[in-house]
Amino acid sequence: MSCNRHKIHFLRELIPSFECEPGCHDCCGPVTTSAEEMAQLPRKSQAEQDAALERLDCVHLGPQGCTVYEDRPMICRLFGTTPRMACPRGRGPQQPIDPQAEQLVHQFIASTRQVLV
Repeated sequence: MSCNRHKIHFLRELIPSFECEPGCHDCCGPVTTSAEEMAQLPRKSQAEQDAALERLDCVHLGPQGCTVYEDRPMICRLFGTTPRMACPRGRGPQQPIDPQAEQLVHQFIASTRQVLV
């Protein structure tokens, strides 16, 4: 396992989880993620990617919401866990992410090559 994969696993553990509203996709859109996280997601065709981008949606957004929810990138996991990325529907964990943990996640994102999902 690469160093970045270890970091990703560690950082994902720091992000509190909560249940999104079923079918909601208010915070889904084109996002960037590390190449390592992207490699874990199913490949989509160029036509699927272009269509999603034209709609300003994530290519992994399906009729019932995120089709890769368990493997979604860290940036997606942050939505709703911090006041800076609040859920538009008011959902979130009982305890928001620790500010130091959030800073570590953002530092990792800033230090890795990002690709468009």
